[in-house]
Amino acid sequence: MFLQEGDCAVKKTTLLRNMILERKALVCPGAHDAISAKLIERAGFKALQVSGFGLSATYLGLPDMAFIGFSDVVHFTKNIVEAVQVPVMADADTGYGNSINAMYVTREFIRAGAAGMNIEDQVFPKRCGHLEGKQIIPIEEMVMKIKACKAVKDEIEPDFVLNARTDAIAVGGIEEAIRRANAYAEAGADLIFVEAPRSVEQIEQAVREIRAPVSINLMDAVSGGKTPLVSIDRLREIGVGRVSIPVGPLFAAVKGMTDYLDAIRGDRIAEGRTELVAPFADFKNLVGFEMFRELEKEYLPRFVE
Repeated sequence: MFLQEGDCAVKKTTLLRNMILERKALVCPGAHDAISAKLIERAGFKALQVSGFGLSATYLGLPDMAFIGFSDVVHFTKNIVEAVQVPVMADADTGYGNSINAMYVTREFIRAGAAGMNIEDQVFPKRCGHLEGKQIIPIEEMVMKIKACKAVKDEIEPDFVLNARTDAIAVGGIEEAIRRANAYAEAGADLIFVEAPRSVEQIEQAVREIRAPVSINLMDAVSGGKTPLVSIDRLREIGVGRVSIPVGPLFAAVKGMTDYLDAIRGDRIAEGRTELVAPFADFKNLVGFEMFRELEKEYLPRFVE
């Protein structure tokens, strides 16, 4: 739960909150498992986001349409949290039910070591924010959900970042999204996730008119997203609090595996194709192999060199 910052131990929740409050477009790539989380951390990112889209795809082979249950999500999230030192934001979808369910979800994510979570105003079962067919719940219902989640975090971990996502642009336009965003901020949300703005002008309007830090979701190099690709420097100039890139690492992994499997298809061997794979030594380092070998030397009675 703590990171060293100078000579002081800083809670991950506090560190994440402070970085978001700077409004300097904190980049949070999406992790779909512990390995992707380790790679994100190794690349130098200061925080990461668990991708619900990625969990559903990698563990079930299904789209992000609420097929994966909360017990699995919190278990996978805990694995990711424990694999890295940087703050991790969890994906609570719609809170897995009503306000009372959302309170339980908040408590469990805090216990799992997450530094914050997203919770959205879609009707259950939800779907990826860049897909068609979304519906949203009444604003009053979402406000009560946020108040319920805030009551839990205030009791257990006040700096836990509550990120309220609104999908209202797809249903009622930017003005409705901003109206909801400000109601959610007033109810206790620390960060407002405005999903799928259609232009830079809408991003600017959201940052200008929402009374809380704003989070923007980019599909990065992936075609088909609703939001135009805007540079991180530009989003930083606008004053965005957080930028999530939720599926880039997953899609890159799929492309990498596809390229490798294409190379060995037809009973071939990818001899000399070192560009297709990570070196074995590098992978062993990533998963901490040598550390466990040292533990074996110390604690196993018949250590084998």
